[in-house]
Amino acid sequence: MSSVLKRTGRQRQRYEGNMRLVSGCIPYRWRKDNTDQMGEAEEILEVLMVSSPKRDDLVFPKGGWEDDETVLEAACREALEEAGVKGILREIPLGKWEFRSKSSQDDLCGMEEGCRGYMFALEVTEELETWPEQKNRARQWLCVKEAFRLSRYDWMCNALEEFMRVMEEVEEERKLETQDKNVEAEDVSECQSKSPKCYKRSSTMQYHGMLQHASQEIAIHFGY
Repeated sequence: MSSVLKRTGRQRQRYEGNMRLVSGCIPYRWRKDNTDQMGEAEEILEVLMVSSPKRDDLVFPKGGWEDDETVLEAACREALEEAGVKGILREIPLGKWEFRSKSSQDDLCGMEEGCRGYMFALEVTEELETWPEQKNRARQWLCVKEAFRLSRYDWMCNALEEFMRVMEEVEEERKLETQDKNVEAEDVSECQSKSPKCYKRSSTMQYHGMLQHASQEIAIHFGY
């Protein structure tokens, strides 16, 4: 049994007018794939989705934003409760979306109200073996292309599109960091040849080459 208790009820639920405020995230990880001819492992971007109770579809972890927590805390809590994951949350939201229930079984927005949801990107660092909603939700890691295919609602596809844009920015930042480290290593190596007090520091990092392909898939999905 999970030692983390799930929050229940709507006593502390935040509203704006008749819109219920919701916070959630797109959990992601970099999974090492096959080793190439150079002996380096390729990194594949995957996102985590969870099953919906009483419905045959997959969603991203999300739930009501309550009045005793920040929107960031709410997103992390929902990731823990629904998917059993912890990680590093990017504080800048992917965006804000409004949606209404299309099913009487929806546990977020009633038929008489809508939801205003804030979504974030969460880099997963820990997967728990047990979590509060484990009996009602199964989690599944998917490549981005498959996540697009299985997303039931337009707002989920829009959030994924923004998520990929952010990941492209992250990739560019990583490439710049790698270049800086390589230049630094070259400088230290040259210094080492001139002085015994200097030492060589090396750091080798390889990143995936799938973001451009995924962006093309997004363009096809949205008809760009």
